[in-house]
Amino acid sequence: MSDQPHTPVLDRVNTPDDMKGMSDAELRQLAHELRAETISAVSVTGGHLGAGLGVVEMTVALHAVFDAPKDKIIWDVSHQCYPHKILTGRRDRIRTLRTEGGLSGFTKRSESPYDPFGAAHSSTSISAALGFAVARDLGGEGGDAIAIIGDGAMSAGMAYEAMNNAGHLGKRLIVILNDNEMSIAPPTGAMSSYLSRLYAGEPFQEFKAAAKGAVSLLPEPFREGAKRAKDMLKHMTVGGTLFEELGFSYLGPIDGHDMDQLLSVLRTVKLRADGPILIHAITKKGKGYAPAESASDKGHATAKFDVITGQQKKAPSNAPSYTSVFAESLLKHAANDPKICAVTAAMPDGTGLTKFMERYTSRCFDVGIAEQHAVTFSAGLAAGGMRPFCALYSTFLQRGYDQVVHDVAIQRLPVRFAIDRAGLVGADGATHAGSFDIGYLANLPGFVVMAAADEAELVRMVATAAAHDEGPIAFRFPRGEGVGVEIPENPQVLEIGKGRMVREGKQVAILSFGTRLQEVTVACEALEAKGIKPTVADARFAKPLDRDLILKLAAEHDALITVEEGAVGGFGSHVAQLLADEGVFDHGLKFRSMVLPDTFIDQASPKTMYDVAGMNAEHIEAKVLDVMGVATLEKRA
Repeated sequence: MSDQPHTPVLDRVNTPDDMKGMSDAELRQLAHELRAETISAVSVTGGHLGAGLGVVEMTVALHAVFDAPKDKIIWDVSHQCYPHKILTGRRDRIRTLRTEGGLSGFTKRSESPYDPFGAAHSSTSISAALGFAVARDLGGEGGDAIAIIGDGAMSAGMAYEAMNNAGHLGKRLIVILNDNEMSIAPPTGAMSSYLSRLYAGEPFQEFKAAAKGAVSLLPEPFREGAKRAKDMLKHMTVGGTLFEELGFSYLGPIDGHDMDQLLSVLRTVKLRADGPILIHAITKKGKGYAPAESASDKGHATAKFDVITGQQKKAPSNAPSYTSVFAESLLKHAANDPKICAVTAAMPDGTGLTKFMERYTSRCFDVGIAEQHAVTFSAGLAAGGMRPFCALYSTFLQRGYDQVVHDVAIQRLPVRFAIDRAGLVGADGATHAGSFDIGYLANLPGFVVMAAADEAELVRMVATAAAHDEGPIAFRFPRGEGVGVEIPENPQVLEIGKGRMVREGKQVAILSFGTRLQEVTVACEALEAKGIKPTVADARFAKPLDRDLILKLAAEHDALITVEEGAVGGFGSHVAQLLADEGVFDHGLKFRSMVLPDTFIDQASPKTMYDVAGMNAEHIEAKVLDVMGVATLEKRA
């Protein structure tokens, strides 16, 4: 007797081609095994669990029906791509997710031909899919273009810009709205309410039966009989009007966990769609794993965990995180100042604003995945006399840069930017690295740009921002724990544009901007063992620069080294400009600037990433020795 029936279906899948001859029953079993494999893998690596569990059936159905990589399957944000990676030749590496040299936690073009478009930020999928569709029709790579976008990502304007353009062009394009009523935080806004109304009118089980019956009437709902079923379903649930006004044919809502329904709809769409179509699928984030389903964030991002209990295995914490220090400090200021308010873009937990939102509900605003709006909304609050703190990750603030320039900086409005995840962030890799904000903010007239060296400095900068009404001000801080310094109960407001001396030395001065100061301190201890005692200063401000401090350091030392957790064009570049303008280089000063390298650094531990960047203590020590000529002398000896 053959043992084939006992072989796990997943073991027979190396690429999606292996799924083409499977029966629908086998595909249902494959989805069951794929869910278990995803849970097992993420328990080992940590990562984004809930989103992937919510699209297991959808992933199987898409790869069974369509012909990737010829057909372009584009996952918006791609938090949900782990099941996709398992089915596309990467199962043997799935337990290397988000580790050095391993698989990216997001789709990545250089990783696999089955990842046609890289992602990690939201709301880009429809634009990219439309680009593929137009390229196909202009003689480029053939195949369908399918975008899978969550309801949370539909709060971003870019999604509507793309849909509007797609409706106008009329190209064959498939968009699947993965509607789980749950992005990273509970979704907010009119679109969320609109989607809820699409299926709130009837008990879901009755609706599910009606949807299944409608699809089975022919199996091609664009023929007349099925069109009547579709219209009946749409009108029963209020549905589709907004999307159809944008030029899309609308189908749904359908049950995104019902494999029969998914396969029938996708097969029909593949056969019959001749323009843009939106399939509205209802799913459940964290589906099939009780600890994720019951979690407040539906298992959005987890550490390593025990599969049986769901208990996460987090390392013990010796110091508070920078994010929590910022959040607690802001709460204290808000208690004494009713004009302080907070704005975030779908990240109240990640930016530390959850407690603020609970305590000061009327003064805290989660605007959804809409960073451009968050910035201009904050500008409007400031113009209206409030003191807004716009709390965004560095990498997300990039999405609102025009608004920072046009709506905040030019008008000199006192928006306070709390920039989290500054510098290199670890497992999320290049897409989430806060590498560029120093450069893109410090070049704006009238902007104040600060970076905290430790948690005590961070609370001083929160106090400084709260008191600053003369124009825009930003302070940046990294992901992770602080260094364990004592946090002042009543932090002083810093004098704008003034740094601080940390230690007096001679010959070489190190001017640090941000939390690399801890590595500078370690480097100095090693240098002292060699008889070298550098002067160390904490710049605090990249703009305005502490002109007096910098020129004093330049005048009293043979060499000056700047250190920052940002790309070229930031703090060190501004210092170099000052020194050049003052003619300091004419007098023989040796100047070096330690910045992030001109490359995108892949995921690894933060320490390893800073090793790659050449910005840990040993690299700072080597830079000092090199600028003093010590390394050269030792080599000659």
